[in-house]
Amino acid sequence: MIIKKINMRHMKMTLKNPFVTSFGRLQEKEFFLLEVFDENGNTGWGESAAFQAPWYTEETVQTTLHIIRDFLVPLLLNKEISHPDEVTEIFSPIKKNNMAKAAIETAIWDLYAKRTNQTLGQAIGGSNDKIAVGISIGIQTSTDKLLDLVHHYIEEGYKRLKVKIKPGYDIEVIQKLREVFPNVLLMADANSSYTLDDIDLLKQLDDYQLMMIEQPLASDDIVDHAKLQKKLNTPICLDESILSLEDARKAIELGSTKVINIKIARVGGLTEAKKIHDYCMEKGVPVWCGGMLEAGIGRAHNIALTSLPNFTLPGDTAGSSHYWEVDIINPEIVVNNGFIDVPKGNGIGVEPNMKVIERFMLDMVVFE
Repeated sequence: MIIKKINMRHMKMTLKNPFVTSFGRLQEKEFFLLEVFDENGNTGWGESAAFQAPWYTEETVQTTLHIIRDFLVPLLLNKEISHPDEVTEIFSPIKKNNMAKAAIETAIWDLYAKRTNQTLGQAIGGSNDKIAVGISIGIQTSTDKLLDLVHHYIEEGYKRLKVKIKPGYDIEVIQKLREVFPNVLLMADANSSYTLDDIDLLKQLDDYQLMMIEQPLASDDIVDHAKLQKKLNTPICLDESILSLEDARKAIELGSTKVINIKIARVGGLTEAKKIHDYCMEKGVPVWCGGMLEAGIGRAHNIALTSLPNFTLPGDTAGSSHYWEVDIINPEIVVNNGFIDVPKGNGIGVEPNMKVIERFMLDMVVFE
């Protein structure tokens, strides 16, 4: 296939509720939708994930625009591609900027799956026809509000609850959750807000039968996480520290992690995400799919990724209605008793809702 045209739509949507973590508060989500066209007019869709500010990684909405417009599109436009795996090599002269790369790479995967009459899950080797999903709960203004939310999500059937923690909002919160919900599958996400000086505090979390503690230490660290894991019974899950297959290999060899959260955007696309999945499966390390507050296009890509066999733990891919009054796809993503059915249509298996997209679109750039 030859990439002949790319539409890049700048979107802005409002979350139903603000999402609060140790690094900030977010309610307005800006992102880009990438629509790629082949020589026959077939299209594939991808979605960018970087936030407006560099909270999660160094990438932002504006750096995404810069890298895609000034570097990635010139490398890709009018390029003949036999398979989406080649995109990683095409983009290799550009260092990092994984979220910008993933926005286009995932669109090409969608296009490829449609051209070959496959679901995206089938195209990447997925086998599951439904995926178990959990929910991620941001930092709340009161423990009572947190307990009410957890009760609500358990009633909705979510299979796992992830609670954000930070210094001063940690042990007492987890202790209260365990008192009220002794049997729920529970994990804590620290978003890099602790250091090795907090070992004694973090060891207290061993008392609460958590599935895992996600990214307790620095976002670029694997050495101190190995030291911490030796002190804890609770598995450490790495998120921000894993940007590539090489990062995953080194972290597993060092003993820095017992679980890995795979985010398509963080690792630069589906090709690298699949490599990390395959390596972790070979090493007996379970994985799950994290979320970046995606709208429907990005959410559909996450579902396809989670259809791979080593995604044995519930991920963060909640239903559309959890985040948005209206999503940008038809049909919207629906959770039934803690599971999402993997779409059966070709490609990502959902259709962009162009009326809704136009409603939330700030502007569009066309490359051809």
